[in-house]
Formats: sequence, C-alpha cells, structure tokens
Amino acid sequence: MTTGNRYARPVESEEWRVSERFDTVFKWEYEDLRPSLKTLYEKGKNLQWNTTTRIDWSQDLDPENPQELPDESVSIFGSRVWERLTAKERANVRRHQQAWQLSQFLHGEQGALVCTAKIVQQVPNIDSKFYAATQVMDEARHVESYSRLLHEKFELAYPITPTLKRLLDDVLSDSRWDMTYLGMQVLIEGLALAAFAEIRDHAKNSLAAAVNAYVMQDEARHVAFGRLALRDYYPHLTQAERDEREEFAVEACYLMRDRFLAEEVWEVLGLPVEECVAYVESSESMRLFRSMLFTRIVPTIKDIGLWGPKIRRAYAKMGILGFADVNTEELTRNDERVAEEFDARRRNA
Repeated sequence: MTTGNRYARPVESEEWRVSERFDTVFKWEYEDLRPSLKTLYEKGKNLQWNTTTRIDWSQDLDPENPQELPDESVSIFGSRVWERLTAKERANVRRHQQAWQLSQFLHGEQGALVCTAKIVQQVPNIDSKFYAATQVMDEARHVESYSRLLHEKFELAYPITPTLKRLLDDVLSDSRWDMTYLGMQVLIEGLALAAFAEIRDHAKNSLAAAVNAYVMQDEARHVAFGRLALRDYYPHLTQAERDEREEFAVEACYLMRDRFLAEEVWEVLGLPVEECVAYVESSESMRLFRSMLFTRIVPTIKDIGLWGPKIRRAYAKMGILGFADVNTEELTRNDERVAEEFDARRRNA
C-alpha cells in the first residue's frame, strides 16, 4: 500500500516544488580544514549506521498506544473533550496523534535532506562540504527510519503541517548559504532534538524509543555543525545583517512553537477543533512542552552571536530566555551515551 493510501487526509499533490536560485560554489583549496570541523567530520564518518540492521524491526506496536507513551503526552489529556471519550476513542486519539507527530518528523527529515544537499553546493569552505556530505547520508537514513515506522507499524500518516511547510519554504528559497544553516541546522533540527527526546525518554516501546535515540545521536552533531560554521561567519556581518537574521530567528521560533496544535488530528477524528485547540493553547502541560522545545535552540543562538535586544526580548516573552546558559555539549554527550546504551541492551538481549 502506498503512502498516499495511508494519509489520514488527502495531500494536495504527490510533489512539492520549491523554486530556488543560488550559486553553486567550487573550492580549489582542499587543505583548508578547521580542526573543529575536521573532528566533527571524522565523527560523522565513524558513526554511520544502517537502519535495517541496527534497529530491531521485528517488534510490534500496541495498536491502542503504539509508542506506549503516558496519556499526559496527549495534548487534549484532561480536557472535557478527553473526558467524554470512550476507551476505544482514546486509543484512536493516541494512535492518530502519535502518527501525526512522527509524520512531521518524517517530512522535516526530508527537508533536512534537501537543505543539507543545498549546503554542499553553496557553502564556500571545503571542510563544511565534507561534513555536510556525511549529513546528507544521515538525513536519508532518518527519512527511511521514520517512513518505515509509519508504513510498517502505524500504517497511518499525515501530510506536512502548514507551519512546517512555510518554514521549509523560507529556508529553501533563500539564496544565502548561512540562512540554510540557521533555519535548518540551528532552528528546525534544534527543536526536533527536544521533540525526539520526549519519545526517546518516555516511550515504553523499545522500537519507538530506539528510532528516536539513534536519530538524536546524529542530529546532535548536525546542530553542532551549524553552530561551528555560523560562529565563525556571523562576527563578520554588519549589524543590519545580524538584525535581519535575528528577525528571521524570532519569526521561525514563533512558527515552530505554534506547530503542535494538531488541528488536523482533531478534524480527522471528528472532534470539536476549536475546543481542542483552545484547550491545547491554554494548558500548562503544553506551555511546559513548548518551552522545553527550545532547550537547544536558545544557547546555540547565543553562541553564534545573534544575541541582540530584539531576540532577547522575544525569548523572554516566550519564557525561554533561561535556556541561554544550557551546556549543549553536555547534552550532545548524553545523546551519544543513550544511543550506545540502546546498542548494549540489544546486544545483551
């Protein structure tokens, strides 16, 4: 059965074409390798893995709670709508919301695949081209992993959300190579890491947890790649150029914060959409979840030098300014350690 037959609601077209116009840059100096990026490139080569063999795809999912997540992870949990549902209806909500979230992971990973291929073409440094080439393979593997999880285990998928599609369109259509880094490596993948962690750390189903753990091991390097490249580049921009990038980062963060309302799920399931959205927007659990999503983004934005008054005010208003001093390198080491623990458990099973 095709992906088209698994979508809970129709997609507009099987293809989405984004018009792009940018320069492809060749670099004739092949020894221009910065130590930090060379180290990251070596790590990227050494940590390539095969989704077919590293993950145990023989595991089954519970049809009533595929990833075996606590009900608190359902964004309408505790609402009057939730309280009115039967046990069968709640099981359907769990399956659909989980499939909806994984579908956005899948579409986002395809976006990362295309963006990183664009970086290989655009970026003017040979060391960045080398590392981005390893990331292209990473992203293809991630698309494969989430596609397989949805096709073989859920047999259900959702189209890309308008907010994610808009952000990808902004990133892909911009001709400047650093905007591709900022939009994808820092913002979209930084947020994805936090969303992946919610499943990795709380799912009782080992297949679902493992997929996210292994993807996170890669993604942590990708965010580090964006940080290293932009930290070297942004000090050379004019104040006006930095202001423009701060404006983009603020708008993107608001877009990403609002992409978890899941209107499509409530509509497909025949639930009162406005009531569900109103509850999600006002719930304390969603406020905390949205805040947590920016754990990786805020310190990275500060580190690369986009830390003017406008972005600090916006982050203070969003309640996420306190993440500025989070140690992202420590989080990366933890992501690597957790993935290795999954490997050890499978070897010892």
